[in-house]
Amino acid sequence: MTLLQAARAYVLGLPLESANSWGLNRAIFIAAAKRGFKGGSGGGTGKEPGRKSSKAAREYHLGDDVAFKVEKDGVLLFTIGGKVQTNEAFERQVKARFGGTFRLAWKEALAYVKAFDRDTLLSSQQFYREVYRPRRDELAARWTEASQTKD
Repeated sequence: MTLLQAARAYVLGLPLESANSWGLNRAIFIAAAKRGFKGGSGGGTGKEPGRKSSKAAREYHLGDDVAFKVEKDGVLLFTIGGKVQTNEAFERQVKARFGGTFRLAWKEALAYVKAFDRDTLLSSQQFYREVYRPRRDELAARWTEASQTKD
């Protein structure tokens, strides 16, 4: 999910580092949603006692998906549960799993996502139903096999 979400964000116009952060953020969010958002502080309401909500100012909308944003060293990044999803985290948690095959997987993910119209990519439900779900198992198996034979 992370790689396809990052490709989606990149195709929709986010710079690469921001797209990587988006991909990690969405993967974490979806995993938490499947578990029922147990524990942790979540994203918070953005409210402090006696202050107006700054939540809207901290939100980023990619189509109908919403994530909390921060800017770090001039780069748009995304947070969940108070943690910023950085490019370093993407490298460690995603890219490293691919070994020497990440570039090929990234190119394939981009080409695949680019084949869909903008409206499909802007809709979280359509993206899941039409882009992610139909090929997730095939892509995961192929990318896993490639990474194991390339090492």
